[in-house]
Amino acid sequence: MNILEILMIAVGLAMDAFAVSIAAGTSGRLSGKRAAFRLSFHFGLFQAMMPLAGWYAGSRIAHLISAFDHWVAFGLLLIVGGRMIMASLRSETEAFDKDPSRGLSLVILSVATSIDALAVGLSLAMINISIWQPCVIIGAITAILSAVGIRAGKYFGKKLGPRMELIGGVLLILIGMKILASHLTA
Repeated sequence: MNILEILMIAVGLAMDAFAVSIAAGTSGRLSGKRAAFRLSFHFGLFQAMMPLAGWYAGSRIAHLISAFDHWVAFGLLLIVGGRMIMASLRSETEAFDKDPSRGLSLVILSVATSIDALAVGLSLAMINISIWQPCVIIGAITAILSAVGIRAGKYFGKKLGPRMELIGGVLLILIGMKILASHLTA
């Protein structure tokens, strides 16, 4: 897997956090730069840790499914991407009644926006990819896009978030299709 593919995965995974960051920015509930940093940092941290956990679990079972691991990777990315696309098409908006960068709200949002990365980590284990570089890139891209999302939310409102989640879902599906195609044509 080359760096461009890792960057595409990172951007795709970061779209949930980006969309939530836009909503947090529009809510007016973030109390300054520290709150924006806290939210961005935790989104990036959780997004980096989840693929590691998924990869670890996947590497323990990879030998059992090596004959069809490319199908598993494709299926997981298809499911994650499809869920992101479906979420982007719903007209629901997230509202924050308090600062989302503190306490239990921060933990819940961090886990919720990074749970898809667990499946991606599992997929990377199935195709025998080293996890360290993707984890760092995924975490950094998520933190950066979350910070940008908070700023964008203050300026552009709620319209941008769902579109970005749609793009992220499409990116993940395309990467899954590439993994499947590369194994079927080899």
